[in-house]
Amino acid sequence: MISTHLKDFRIILASQSPRRQYLLKDLGLDFEIIVPDVREDYPDGMHPEEIAVYLAELKANAFDLSGIDPRTVIITADTIVSVGDEVLGKPSDAKHAAEMLQKLSGRMHEVITAVCLRSPGKKSTFHVVSSVYFKALSDAEISYYIENFSPFDKAGSYGVQEWIGYIGISKIEGSYFNVMGLPVKELYEELLRFCLNNS
Repeated sequence: MISTHLKDFRIILASQSPRRQYLLKDLGLDFEIIVPDVREDYPDGMHPEEIAVYLAELKANAFDLSGIDPRTVIITADTIVSVGDEVLGKPSDAKHAAEMLQKLSGRMHEVITAVCLRSPGKKSTFHVVSSVYFKALSDAEISYYIENFSPFDKAGSYGVQEWIGYIGISKIEGSYFNVMGLPVKELYEELLRFCLNNS
């Protein structure tokens, strides 16, 4: 059991995302939620993978680890949606959400999640890429989703685990959970490596 291996560690998840909290809980971990106030800006000219890694590390570096028990592990993550050369963040309103979903309609896009593990004196960052294929979405389907669900806290204006994912996604290449916002298999493996090498 992962909880047995990590029972002596204090694990902090730095995310308000209910999806990340749900996935980490289902992994069998006891953890606290502490979210630092971080302005998620990044330099111009970065590729999507670089943006995700930069922001995950920015969140991790916001913690002051002086005087913290070395068996503390902070988990931060950032998810980026990229279609063509464009990065889609979280929508500002319903009109913006509809514009994003129209861009995803009938196309493939990439979902990149970067995860950073940080302890006093140690840090490890990795990222996972999934390719998501949407069918052509009608205006009615887009409107129904926006009106009845919650796209406003999600990069790309959609949740794969919601109605739009049920009716709109024709194929995913790579990790489904990565599209939800946390690549659970890769996190499990890296967390064990990180903690057991830290003991």
